[in-house]
Amino acid sequence: MRIDDKKVAVEELQDVANKAISAVAADYHGTSVSELTTLRKEARESDVHLKVIRNTLAKKALSDTKFSCFEDLLVGPTMLAFSVGDDPTSAAKLVNNFVKVNKNFTVKGISLGDTLLELSKLSALANMPSREQALSQLAGLLNAPLNQFVSVLNQLPSTLVRTLQAIKEQKEQA
Repeated sequence: MRIDDKKVAVEELQDVANKAISAVAADYHGTSVSELTTLRKEARESDVHLKVIRNTLAKKALSDTKFSCFEDLLVGPTMLAFSVGDDPTSAAKLVNNFVKVNKNFTVKGISLGDTLLELSKLSALANMPSREQALSQLAGLLNAPLNQFVSVLNQLPSTLVRTLQAIKEQKEQA
C-alpha cells in the first residue's frame, strides 16, 4: 500500500468514526470468506460500516475520535463495525447475531460513544429496542390510559340504557 493510499484509508476511517454512534471491534481470525461476505451483506442492509484495516492505520485514524478507547484492542486480525445510521445498537445487534452462528468470530470490545463497555454488555446492547420500537412502545404506554378512559365513558351510556331497560321490563311484569 502506497503512502497516499494509506492517508486516504486513514481519512475514510476517521470520517466513518466521526459519524458513527457506536462501534464494535472483533477478531475475525478463523472465519471463512463466505461467512464474512454474508456478514458484509447484512451490514449493508442494517446501516453498519464494516472495516478491516491495518492496526497501525486504525490507531492513527481512531486516535482523535471518540473511539480512541479501541487503541489497546487493535492487535491481531481486527474488524471494526460502526453504527452509522440512527440506531446506536445496529453494530452490536449485527455482531451479536454473527457470534451466535460463528464461534471463531470473537468480540474484542464495544464502545458506545467514548466509553469502552464490558464484553458482557454486548447481548444487553443488542437486545435493546431500536429508536422506532422504543418510540412505538412509549406511544402505546401513553395511549393505554386514554383508551381506558374512552372505554369507561362508552360504558356509562350503555349501562344507563341497560338499567332503564331492566326497569321497563320490571314495570311491564308488574
